Amino acid sequence: MKYYLIVGETSGDLHAAALMRALQQQDPEAQFRYIGGDAMAQVGGTRTRHYKDMAYMGFVPVLLHLPTIMRNMRWAKSDVAQWKPDMLILVDYPGFNLSVAKHIHARTTIPVTYYIAPKLWAWKEYRIKRMKRDVDHLLSILPFEKQFFEDKHHFPTHYVGNPTADEVRRFQASYHESREQFCQRHSLDGARPIVALLAGSRRQEVKDNLPGMLQAMQHEPQAQGVVAGAPNIEAEYYARCAANAPLHLIDNETYALLTHADAALVTSGTATLETAIFNVPQAVCYKTPVPHVVRWVFSRLLSVEYISLVNLIAGREVVPELAADRFTPDNLRTALHNMLHNDNYCRQQQQGYDEVRKALGSKEAPAEAAQHIITFAKEKK
Repeated sequence: MKYYLIVGETSGDLHAAALMRALQQQDPEAQFRYIGGDAMAQVGGTRTRHYKDMAYMGFVPVLLHLPTIMRNMRWAKSDVAQWKPDMLILVDYPGFNLSVAKHIHARTTIPVTYYIAPKLWAWKEYRIKRMKRDVDHLLSILPFEKQFFEDKHHFPTHYVGNPTADEVRRFQASYHESREQFCQRHSLDGARPIVALLAGSRRQEVKDNLPGMLQAMQHEPQAQGVVAGAPNIEAEYYARCAANAPLHLIDNETYALLTHADAALVTSGTATLETAIFNVPQAVCYKTPVPHVVRWVFSRLLSVEYISLVNLIAGREVVPELAADRFTPDNLRTALHNMLHNDNYCRQQQQGYDEVRKALGSKEAPAEAAQHIITFAKEKK
């Protein structure tokens, strides 16, 4: 069968590539055409556009490139309709993808699957009407989304498992380096606690969050803070953000670092979930400009009580969220002290982690999603 996929960012590219491999395994005649990235290109098929040439983040960049965005959107709608796939697969990226879905639903009989549901439970819930009208098949990677889409909005949803949990499990099955070996390789003291500092995957996140993390580390001199270097951010940038504070950087080995870490300060995002699956005590950290204003905006725009995936999945506060006005030196220092010295505090977090792992389940998301997509495509033929 023929599958057309559209992604708009790096994480979507990785998830879509894994899905394509699973589709190939279950459908040996699978053909792919896609707007995607380098990971998808390694699988095969025809890439019509790189997502980096299509996606613009933030109000000002979108405004400046609006004619290009609209031209790309018109082209994508036309290309999907002309190729006539057996299934259009949309991966996250709702602003662009929901517009494509509207066009395809209105003008063709091509079925539409949404893989990695848009986070309407957090904000822009009004988009649910468009989704129910224009999307035929919804696949979720977060267990609580089924309750939001299906129970609240009566939109049938399939939870297929979580790709991040899949990736961590695969890593844990293949990684056998001891703590002593890891510390030796990275010039760390195996007898001292290791605090993983995950300051984000974007430059602005690192610039905002890393100085506060390093400042908190100064109050725990017996511990050693280790920064998890993100892809495409060079060591010199981390050094500038550190502003002469002691900096120990390990590039592109986040999972190995979390395997041996005793605690972690983590910028909100997928990394909070990864840290929980590795069973590392953590505090979620996210500094913002004008923090009190941002807190006020959060309280009115966001439809959820929490920002971290760990707390959202558990449905309660398992890990502290030090965001906006709660990102203060005292709060970071207290959280770090508790993680390193308060056993009961850590046990309570790990009990919450058990709940999260149980909710995530053991399904392999790409394989499960591929099976649903193939079955649904055959039904629509």
